[in-house]
Amino acid sequence: MTSTPPADLKYTAEHEWLSSSDPATVGITDVAADALGDVVYLELPAVGAKVVAGAVVGEIESTKSVSELYSPVTGVVVEVNQAAVDDPALVNADPFGAGWLFTVQVESTGALLDAEQYAALS
Repeated sequence: MTSTPPADLKYTAEHEWLSSSDPATVGITDVAADALGDVVYLELPAVGAKVVAGAVVGEIESTKSVSELYSPVTGVVVEVNQAAVDDPALVNADPFGAGWLFTVQVESTGALLDAEQYAALS
């Protein structure tokens, strides 16, 4: 399943991705989705919540484990992907598309990697 990460996104060492749109979209990479196994539950930040780059903002539960979700940016959550909350399998099926997690109005970013740097990690 692991492929070359999309070049138009930024990444964290914890396997989250961030779009350059405004507001920015946050999700987990295919590497993370593959490592987790079948995602069965998402706990995401609430709309209007302030998130801080590098801080835990939720959890992703799979049939294998529970993993913390970290925010790649500091800002305010604008939207949560209710479709993924209702059907967490979307995260496995399409982590860079329909399986996105939330959008955030970015105030500042944390340490982000480009696709080439992220690919070198994974």
